[in-house]
Amino acid sequence: MLSDDFGWVYLAALAGAVLIGAVLPVLPTGAAVSAGAVLASHSNPIGLVGVLIAGAGGAYVGDLIVYAGCRAGGEKLAQRVGWLRNNASLDALRIRLAEHEITVLLTSRLIPGGRVPVLLAAGLAGYRWHRFAVVDLISSSLWAVVYMAIGLLGYALFPKPWQGVVAAIALVLLTTVVSSMIQRWRKKSAAAKQPTGEPVTD
Repeated sequence: MLSDDFGWVYLAALAGAVLIGAVLPVLPTGAAVSAGAVLASHSNPIGLVGVLIAGAGGAYVGDLIVYAGCRAGGEKLAQRVGWLRNNASLDALRIRLAEHEITVLLTSRLIPGGRVPVLLAAGLAGYRWHRFAVVDLISSSLWAVVYMAIGLLGYALFPKPWQGVVAAIALVLLTTVVSSMIQRWRKKSAAAKQPTGEPVTD
């Protein structure tokens, strides 16, 4: 059983926070999972399994809700709710999905700002529900494992729980910033290589 310091109530709150953050992009869901991994490691290591299930489960249900909304309401709803950034290239995503659908769906959660545009592109393309449900379950689990690993790194670096949590959050922010910079650099490089007037497809 889980200890009093790290119990079912905490895991339920974690799952709820990740779910809400997946549907309404206002909460740092990755940081929540990383912090949960730190606290579980200090309180009850078996709780790491609970963090994985809570994080992946919340992310998975949130993705299903967003995907359903994207399929029903399309691009206008995604922009109204704040799911979609104005500079997202849906045409390019449709091409990438057609060419590398599994890879794109699996990695979309690991790219800052990449999840919802991919879900929307898949929804508009009529991607089959049961296939999406299977692939996204793997994607959500992979995402939870990655952010748990970041939390475990914070746990390994600092002896006190609060220090590990702060370190984990800082690592998440650093990872997000670096990833965003790499994405911008790739887009600029791809745009520079494209002849004038042709769309960027990567």
